[in-house]
Amino acid sequence: MQRKRQAIPLYMQILLGMGVGIILGVIALYVNAETFISNWITPWGQLFIRMLRLIAIPLIFVTLVKGIAGLKDISKFSRLGIKTLLVYFCFITISVVFGISLGLTVRPGALVNQEIAAGLQETYQSLIAQKTEEAGQVQGQGPLSFLNDLVPDNIISAAANNSAILQVIFFAILFAVASLLVPQEKVKPVVDFFDGLNEIILKMVAFIIRLAPIGVAALMAGLVTDFKGDGSLFSALGLYALTVALAMLIIMYVFYPLMIRLFSRKVGVKAFLRAMYPVQLFAFTTSSSAVTLPVTMKTVEEELKVSKDVSSFVLPVGVTVNMDGTACYQAIAILFISQVLGVDLTLTQILTVLFMTVLSSIGTPGIPGGTYVILAMVLTSVGIPAEGLALIIGIDRPLDMLRTAVNVTGDAAVACMIDKKETGPRLTEPT
Repeated sequence: MQRKRQAIPLYMQILLGMGVGIILGVIALYVNAETFISNWITPWGQLFIRMLRLIAIPLIFVTLVKGIAGLKDISKFSRLGIKTLLVYFCFITISVVFGISLGLTVRPGALVNQEIAAGLQETYQSLIAQKTEEAGQVQGQGPLSFLNDLVPDNIISAAANNSAILQVIFFAILFAVASLLVPQEKVKPVVDFFDGLNEIILKMVAFIIRLAPIGVAALMAGLVTDFKGDGSLFSALGLYALTVALAMLIIMYVFYPLMIRLFSRKVGVKAFLRAMYPVQLFAFTTSSSAVTLPVTMKTVEEELKVSKDVSSFVLPVGVTVNMDGTACYQAIAILFISQVLGVDLTLTQILTVLFMTVLSSIGTPGIPGGTYVILAMVLTSVGIPAEGLALIIGIDRPLDMLRTAVNVTGDAAVACMIDKKETGPRLTEPT
């Protein structure tokens, strides 16, 4: 009886694709075949990026509507729901601000050879000039001019433009909130439609992510020829990975324990951390906060003694809304790519990254690779070529595993903070 062959995990396929792309690029440099790479290899990587852009707006819109409209018990848990969402948004905002601060302080992309960076900047000169002109126009407008960029006058035209994603987010939130105020029996067909549409969109995302090894190989081959084989890129990538890992560990083992100490009446820091180790390991292994949800709920209810009413509401909402690790990572990744490509972000663009990362984290699906779609969208919105994703996709898998562990830890921390009922002495050790 023949043994069934085990499929190679997607992250290994992506790493192999990265390796193949580097080898192709190096060979092309040795045989002076850079034109062949740019004409016959790089377009496949650009096609992968286009597919990510293609799915970005449908994914954001459907996930947002489903996430908010799914809070059908909002009337019953009005105080609980508002409090939970406020805490989640505060956590995400703090995580993004921390990520931006760390990215601007460490500046991992600055390690790249400045001559290479200048060459890449020249490649995207027209796009950068366009964004500089747009920034100049914004400076000449009034203080409330951002409202015109937030509220669309035509949702169809807004949806047709990836740089107008904030307008799509505004319409999705307005649509979903309105659905909460309509009697459930009337809105049920719409909710069912979005449930089915969400499953289709996630399946499309899965199809596109399957093409990541080919896309990464093609894009990396192009990057190696663009960088002329310069080793500074790989030094920058190493510092970037260390920066992201440091940020994740600080959030998980400094920020969350501090919040538990300050705001949780029932759970001590040591008890929380010891109970969460198995959950973090499971999340790290699966890279999916959605798959980890049953384990998270079991631990929070049985080990940390959070009431079922709180855990059954806070944790499922957290899988959709609370993406602290993902939001912090996106901020660092965007700054890293901009630094490598030599694109200097203005204060307005950095604030746009902050605002959009906070909002778009709601639309990041809790599945492996879902972040790529959101990153492509945010990069495009601030004028950074989405092709820069090729710089980070190859080493993203371990970072994805780490930020998923952060996400589920944040969900559990919020559940412990929200559960204010005193059912006994403060829990200092897991039972």
